[in-house]
Amino acid sequence: MKRLFVGNLDFHTTEDELRQLFAARGPVDRVDIVKDYSGRPRGFAFVEMANADDADKAIAALDGTQRGGRILAVSEARPRLQRVSGGGERRRGAARW
Repeated sequence: MKRLFVGNLDFHTTEDELRQLFAARGPVDRVDIVKDYSGRPRGFAFVEMANADDADKAIAALDGTQRGGRILAVSEARPRLQRVSGGGERRRGAARW
């Protein structure tokens, strides 16, 4: 399985449309369009494909193509970084930032 990043999406793109676009290159396990806190799409998504070779072919075929008036950016997704909590605690007399 390989996870792909799909950037510069038209905000009206649906998960079904993305699934169909990538399914033409091989089986798609999952499609997730990333949304903000209000539920609006942020313009990028992640697509998981069952076969790594099919995923590589999808990258080669779709990266730089136009869809919905935008040029798609398709690449292998990078691993998610672990974020360390900033704490957010303030102590009496501590400097404010």
